Amino acid sequence: MRTGISLTVSSIDRQRLAALIRDRNAPQKHVWRAEIILLSADGVGTVEIMRQTGKSKTCVWRWQERFAAEGFEGLLRDKTRPSRIPPLRPEVAERVVALTLKDPPGETTHWTADMMAQAADISASAVRRIWKAHGLQPNRWRQFKLSSDPQFVDKLRDVVGLYVDPPAHAIVLSVDEKSQIQALDRTQPGLPMKKGRLGTMTHDYKRNGTTTLFAALNVLDGTVIGRNMQRHRHQEFIRFLNTVDAEVPADKAVHVILDNYAAHKHPKVRAWLNRHQRFTFHFTPTSCSWLNAVEGFFAKLSKRRLKRGVFHSVVDLQAAINR
Repeated sequence: MRTGISLTVSSIDRQRLAALIRDRNAPQKHVWRAEIILLSADGVGTVEIMRQTGKSKTCVWRWQERFAAEGFEGLLRDKTRPSRIPPLRPEVAERVVALTLKDPPGETTHWTADMMAQAADISASAVRRIWKAHGLQPNRWRQFKLSSDPQFVDKLRDVVGLYVDPPAHAIVLSVDEKSQIQALDRTQPGLPMKKGRLGTMTHDYKRNGTTTLFAALNVLDGTVIGRNMQRHRHQEFIRFLNTVDAEVPADKAVHVILDNYAAHKHPKVRAWLNRHQRFTFHFTPTSCSWLNAVEGFFAKLSKRRLKRGVFHSVVDLQAAINR
């Protein structure tokens, strides 16, 4: 031990050091540090400690001093060391941010870390740190669509009003079509999921036809009136309206929320509407299909039943949707 350094290990610290050495999950650097302290407390010389722990003389002296100054907790904490790479100047980060907010050069759509590193003459990891610090993610983007409907506010209030405060003695139905649902069959059977392995499915598939689902969601109780049809025209839409008319109680007014698809505004559909006075159409604003509650049902249907389904024919697909 170095001159002027004397170790006094209390019984509590000795128990903690011994427990640390016995702990099979403890980091090895903590274990040999504890061994150095226990050997020093037992009066073992520096040379013998070096032989038993395999550490250098300066290493043994360092941890003896650390324990004498900071106690047991000092053995579990490494002191920070200055990086061998000098920190970037603030103007470098400002330049990276400024370049990121501009279009990249050449025929490319967005910056990558390697491209920015070459342009700013720094490392790609430094670019990523700067982007993270400033909340920049050039590799990601988000879709948006602003409605250009001049009656946007009026239509929005009309539809939301039906959801929040529906009329008395009336039924509010959210209606839409999910077209071109493919009956996909895989070229080879997949394997089931098991412990440590995901379920499998071939990347290629075989198309067995398509169907269109017409659905009317009752916004009050969540029930759905649905019908599968082969095509997506005003003729099929009128047939679906007849189905809804037959299933909804005759003494109820029917308020239908639907989008601006051309089949919904066809002259023959309007003529049908004139013959059925209890039906009232409420159109969502242009580019606002998200306002239609039935879209949530379609999303759940796709995610839970269709996306990973295997269908040998359109009949199998339609049966699965109906179930």
